[in-house]
Amino acid sequence: MEVIEARFEVLDDRFRACRGDDRIERLATGCRWAEGPVYFPAGRFLLWSDIPNDRMLRWDETTGVVGTFRQPAGHANGHTVDREGRLVSCEQGNRRVTRTEHDGSITVLADRWRGRRLNSPNDVVVRSDGSIWFTDPSYGIDSDYEGHRAESEIGACHVYRVDPVTGEAAIVADDFVRPNGLAFSPDESTLYVVDTRAGHIRAFGVGEDGALTGGAALATCSSGIFDGLRVDTDGRIWAAAGDGVHCFDPDGTLIGKIRFPEAVSNLCFGGAKRNVLFVTATTSLYSIMLTVNGATRPAAPGRRDPADAVRVPQAGAAV
Repeated sequence: MEVIEARFEVLDDRFRACRGDDRIERLATGCRWAEGPVYFPAGRFLLWSDIPNDRMLRWDETTGVVGTFRQPAGHANGHTVDREGRLVSCEQGNRRVTRTEHDGSITVLADRWRGRRLNSPNDVVVRSDGSIWFTDPSYGIDSDYEGHRAESEIGACHVYRVDPVTGEAAIVADDFVRPNGLAFSPDESTLYVVDTRAGHIRAFGVGEDGALTGGAALATCSSGIFDGLRVDTDGRIWAAAGDGVHCFDPDGTLIGKIRFPEAVSNLCFGGAKRNVLFVTATTSLYSIMLTVNGATRPAAPGRRDPADAVRVPQAGAAV
């Protein structure tokens, strides 16, 4: 493990409450393009993707050991955990969204819209009602670097919602250039979605039926491009960018940054108190402990939070 100096850049006094360690730990390196970190509290481990190398890696919090979780991995990109503690993944190469069951088998959640193959699902979140929301840009079919070169059958890049009852995928936003990272506000009344090509984060109101309203640009990227997003318990938005992690107030003001030595692709909160920020940045996986906590989904009747799950997903390949 390598330790580097943590550099917090305060751009607004509201960021002064967001302190943390004076060091950033590089937990692993050697990736071509690291993406999609997801933390499993029940097992105290983290998974992430190395897309061009078509593998998923696993870091064990208790031992610090890094190993291969799955290879090939369908050129997986973003991941999340559902309320049953199962892994949900966007497989760019296989052009689908999948769920890894507790016995290790894989269930396809979405691979088509009205009979046409998806482009290359990129990032995914699960709402408290069990609905699955994902973005579908074309990065996995644009070339053979992050998937398999192919023509789009849909002809555009959209945001989708998978109904928790019917399992049908429906377009909820169809005016994006390249939709990418997405995250809900703590109360799930707002959905934030990155448009990488347009260079901004958009904010949508979310209705009880899952319909989106609004969609105005909330924040513009000032360094490189936005990619993945996460939200903390106070509603601040933490976004991957070219020079590190950018932190925005819910009103869209850029209040601060944490600088990283490589372009950041994605991030997630983890650890026992959800106050460790795990960051994938180009070749490496990093972590830093903060004074803020990652948001959790609101409680849903009859459902359990992933933090309470006692089972963990099994690897497709032994570590």
